[in-house]
Amino acid sequence: MLVAFNKPYGVLCQFTDRSQPPRPTLAGFGLPPGIYPAGRLDHDSEGLLLLTDDGPLAHRLTDPRHKQPKVYQVQVEGVPSAASIAALQAGVELKDGMTRPARVRIIEPPSIWPRDPPVRFRKSVPDTWLELVIREGRNRQVRRMTAAVGHPTLRLVRVGIGPHGLGPLLPGEWRECSPAHE
Repeated sequence: MLVAFNKPYGVLCQFTDRSQPPRPTLAGFGLPPGIYPAGRLDHDSEGLLLLTDDGPLAHRLTDPRHKQPKVYQVQVEGVPSAASIAALQAGVELKDGMTRPARVRIIEPPSIWPRDPPVRFRKSVPDTWLELVIREGRNRQVRRMTAAVGHPTLRLVRVGIGPHGLGPLLPGEWRECSPAHE
């Protein structure tokens, strides 16, 4: 079984939380029993999370050797220059080494749900939306990449993993999907 889930902002990518007070987890969304996340999304990131009960499928979806593209819509602070976009496209030096090249383009603000709480708004600092596609998955990689080129991430929404897309799912909604493609 493979499930596409739209992970809301502020929800952990696990079914339990031992911290006090407990934070929202996947357990609160009526997901089918026996499935587990194939990969992760940070607490403060939103969007597509795939869950499965199939270990080899989870491996194919998450192992960097399989190079599944992960597509993100990213709201960044400021307006990236051509040089900043080119740096992201070429790969960025992070503390844990150089990233692989990414596909990056400036996009119109997407028609997506409002975030709760909303992203901070500053009249004096514009923001820009990027579509960023990577084929690896280091911890907080997209956020670290945009910060490295001088444009901190304000909002991050994953909309695709390999052949699987978020589609019309709203935060907290899920659907079964075909392991091969959608």
